[in-house]
Amino acid sequence: MSHYIKILIWQKSISLVTKIHKSTNSFPKEETFGLTSQIRRSSLSIPSNIAEGSERDSNKDFVRFLYISLGSLFEMQTQLEIAKDIAYLNENEFNNLYEDSREVESMLVSFIKNLKNKS
Repeated sequence: MSHYIKILIWQKSISLVTKIHKSTNSFPKEETFGLTSQIRRSSLSIPSNIAEGSERDSNKDFVRFLYISLGSLFEMQTQLEIAKDIAYLNENEFNNLYEDSREVESMLVSFIKNLKNKS
């Protein structure tokens, strides 16, 4: 079993992906290949890059993948803002998803700093 499954940030980001998928199920069908797809892909990229980076040979490589995850997280946060602004997400749904994303963001930033200090 790969060790990335034990990384709390990976676990939290998997939970966020699940919530994103459930929330975007209610988006209009004409958004299936637009905003729905974009939000889902950016959210999926977060745990995927954590997993891929964790299997690299060095902390430097891992940090590079964590930055990619962080970029995907910022992309997803932007897309959530757009979904709220065009009323695909109500205020409560948005706040819950955004709060969860901010928690993952904070954890990623701390983890990156920690790994950089070990390099």
